[in-house]
Amino acid sequence: MANELNKLEQAGRSLESRAPYSVAKGYKLPEHMVTTTFELDGFKIVRMLGVVRGITVRSRSILGTMGGALHTIIGGNITAFTKLCEMTRAEAFDIMVQHGSEIGANAIVGVRYDATEIMNGVTEVLCYGTAVVVESLEESR
Repeated sequence: MANELNKLEQAGRSLESRAPYSVAKGYKLPEHMVTTTFELDGFKIVRMLGVVRGITVRSRSILGTMGGALHTIIGGNITAFTKLCEMTRAEAFDIMVQHGSEIGANAIVGVRYDATEIMNGVTEVLCYGTAVVVESLEESR
């Protein structure tokens, strides 16, 4: 058992954050405790900690923009933009989770995304939710 725990700790240390800067040191709440719903099955909310958010601002490179423009002529999935969007959303999500961890949450509920074009080719992506402390329903009995 100790060997398995040691392997798990090593795997956790080997993971790199997608966030462009470090927010929380140490504890990071598990991503499976983040949901778009306002409750988690098997858990009850015992404390609301407030809104947490992750913001990132991205722009397309000149080459990516030209490649994407050429791809619109052909049609179909523009993979350069798809990858950029996915990476941007993942980064905003990771920052939000770090913020939640920093204030002591063990879950985040009601997660949403929002995007705003700040200027031509520059987009802000916001990921936000409510940081909470939850308790297992089995533990509370």
